[in-house]
Amino acid sequence: MPEPAAHPVTVAIERRIDPSRTAEATSWMQAGTDLATGFAGFLGSGWVRAGEGSDLWYMLYRFSDIPTLEAWEQSPQRSWWLDSGRAFAREVRVERRTGIEGWFDAPFATHIESRAGSDGEVVATGPIQQPIPAAPPRWKQAVAIWLGFFPTNLLASWLLGFAPGFAEWPLVLRILLTTVLLTPVMTYAVLPWVTRMLRPWLQR
Repeated sequence: MPEPAAHPVTVAIERRIDPSRTAEATSWMQAGTDLATGFAGFLGSGWVRAGEGSDLWYMLYRFSDIPTLEAWEQSPQRSWWLDSGRAFAREVRVERRTGIEGWFDAPFATHIESRAGSDGEVVATGPIQQPIPAAPPRWKQAVAIWLGFFPTNLLASWLLGFAPGFAEWPLVLRILLTTVLLTPVMTYAVLPWVTRMLRPWLQR
């Protein structure tokens, strides 16, 4: 049986860049994107300044799964690239989304009001929305998971009740089989559907 496709991983990085070295920083950021493009699983990248003359820059990149992301993050190419920018770039925040909290991410989209700067570079003229919004409160996540798990577990228990001899199995074996069957169903079908339906409430 083929394994289900892995969920993409998105990384958001906030950096402080020396405003007097904007030209170098622009080339440096583009070089990092060009290097990442050559790695398996790379799904895209982008960066933007918070404003003309601002030292705050945002960079976003996405890989198809954890192994491909870590192959890039632990590569000698990325290490060399980071070292080459330490004179003018300082990383202040990194956020990675995957796993359970990744189910509750809003659709991958960022709206930025922008214009061309004096050097032709695109800069933001309005507030930048966070590229990855904060996850909903834990209690909302728990409610969403329960709303998906309860009917799924109920249906599975009802169907398994028709299996000859299943009711006579030891409790541990019955629970083991049920969880083995329901975990991929919850992860790849039920939870994505539930969170999509509840998105307005989860992000409110």
